[in-house]
Amino acid sequence: MKRVVVTGMGCITPIGNSVEAFRDSLYAGRTGIAPFDTNFPGAPSPDSGLRFKTTARVRDFDPVHNPAHHLSSGVIVSSDSSAQFGIISARQAAEESGLLQHHDRADIAIVTGCACGGRATEEEANRQLYTRNARVPPTAIIRTMASSGSSNIAIEMGVSGPVVNLSTACASGTHAMGLAFQMVRAGMAPAAIAGGYEAPLSFGFLRAWDSMRVVSPTSCRPFSVDRDGMTLGEGAAMFTLEPLDAALERGAHIYAEIVGFGMSADAHHITQPRAEGAALAMRRALEDTAHSGVDAPASRVGYINAHGTGTQTNDAVEAAAIHQALGEFAPRIPVGATKSLTGHSIGAAGAIEALATILALDGGSLPYTVGVSEIDPTLNLDIITGEERPLDLQRDIALSNSLAFGGLNAVLAFRRYDG
Repeated sequence: MKRVVVTGMGCITPIGNSVEAFRDSLYAGRTGIAPFDTNFPGAPSPDSGLRFKTTARVRDFDPVHNPAHHLSSGVIVSSDSSAQFGIISARQAAEESGLLQHHDRADIAIVTGCACGGRATEEEANRQLYTRNARVPPTAIIRTMASSGSSNIAIEMGVSGPVVNLSTACASGTHAMGLAFQMVRAGMAPAAIAGGYEAPLSFGFLRAWDSMRVVSPTSCRPFSVDRDGMTLGEGAAMFTLEPLDAALERGAHIYAEIVGFGMSADAHHITQPRAEGAALAMRRALEDTAHSGVDAPASRVGYINAHGTGTQTNDAVEAAAIHQALGEFAPRIPVGATKSLTGHSIGAAGAIEALATILALDGGSLPYTVGVSEIDPTLNLDIITGEERPLDLQRDIALSNSLAFGGLNAVLAFRRYDG
């Protein structure tokens, strides 16, 4: 088994369209949650009837005029924003790492997570069809494919290794990174580009979530005693993964080591999570570290980036799962929830939260959860609030949790790399 490290990262998010900008906002506690932006097609109006008035939308993304986001006219016409976010994030990661210059493009893997596909394209095509009987454009199919981003990344980079997109709701990005990690660790691919992308904030999507009564009328406040729901978001984060020995040989910067991955299914209910399922995925992630040559007992966990959606049920169930998985150590492990900054970007959420987790390990500083008026004492967790906190270097393992609808759980275990 090979040891696997992260050597490049890229992102398009509501709190920054580069890793540097994302990092600045992350540690400043600068949220991307804001009132509806009405300057896009299909945007909800203030009198739309929605019970909530905020989302976490990507800003200043311009693939036409911004050289940093440039895409050809053909790609723009044939892809939705979700795929475009993924393409640019993957480009950033690959350029930073130099991965394509040091590994055979015929064998590199691309593994992405996208749950919703091109929602804006699909919704507009259906609106025109059912209100005007208008012709559906031929690009609608390729714009709505959830795998459009992974295909376009492969085309742009000339990568002809295994390319796959996973759709497992809110765990898609984490499942994608876990699969890519396993492929590189087992030698199935010499390196991988992996992560998640999503741009689901169409009016119909917002109305559907509104009907579920789980969206906050104000703002996502995970683990707060007065939490009242999630905030919907969008974005992408992508990573380059390669064996440790290959990264060392070429002198690449190593952000963190991926040491474990755990999956489970609640096998319980399509929308009601079960603590036992999430706890099992966390235990499996820690147990899996043995295959990476790392001993990672619960006592070594120094940070958890929680799924933390801010709903009453999810946060309580996740807290119970943390206690089940980590036992006596659970109340003393610092826990953060970055959806308070980025919102919940569905298939991209796990990848964006992995980015925050990796930055925390690389910089030795844990970001804090914003908007918490008072930590819910019934959860018995050490929620990081108010200001960033130094990482205890003796506890150098971090977990990043994704707990999806359908009871699909995925957990990544990262280790701070000190050489």
